[in-house]
Amino acid sequence: MIQTVIFDMDGVIVDTEPVHSYAYFQHFTELNIDVSKEMFTSFMGNSTRNTFQKLKELFPIDLEVEDLIQRKRTIFNDAFDNKEDLYLIEGVEKLIKDLHQNGMQLIVASSAAKVTIDRVFKRFNLHQYFSHIVSGEDFPNSKPHPEIFEYAADLSIVSKENCIVIEDSTNGIIAAKAAGIFCIGYNSENSKLQDLSKADIIINHFDELSFEKISKF
Repeated sequence: MIQTVIFDMDGVIVDTEPVHSYAYFQHFTELNIDVSKEMFTSFMGNSTRNTFQKLKELFPIDLEVEDLIQRKRTIFNDAFDNKEDLYLIEGVEKLIKDLHQNGMQLIVASSAAKVTIDRVFKRFNLHQYFSHIVSGEDFPNSKPHPEIFEYAADLSIVSKENCIVIEDSTNGIIAAKAAGIFCIGYNSENSKLQDLSKADIIINHFDELSFEKISKF
């Protein structure tokens, strides 16, 4: 019986991907590097650190990774604070409340930085529902490496066989399956270029899930 649900954040709980994309591409322009949309899509699920480490291997960027991270974060934070049309993914708040009210343990495991997760959680008052927040910045390897989900599963009140992951990216799904955890692929508007085929099941809307359904997986 499933007793722990591990959520990705970007694209699953809140749609910050457009804000992240804006921040990255503004930064790419400043750096005078030509990153295609296809290349950028391949980085989805990676931490900011890993993304810039890969970009430094591909482009002549003189700045240190830490400086790149801070500049991108500044652009993101300015855009996030000024963006009024930022909402939770349709149906996810209802699902979170349903799971929490029925005693399901909820953990977020996101490639985002802690400060970004905290900013989102405070804006939408989500801290009350989640027992743990796991940030990708604490791990040397980004998704598709499984370590973020392995760590999240270790925080669970049950074994990983009684956990599920909800993800919307190719790299996230590969990471969840490599960690040996049942994975639900969320087919969002922003995941159209993502391969969700390795997920155990795929949903198109969160109204397809509930405590009753999830507890029986």
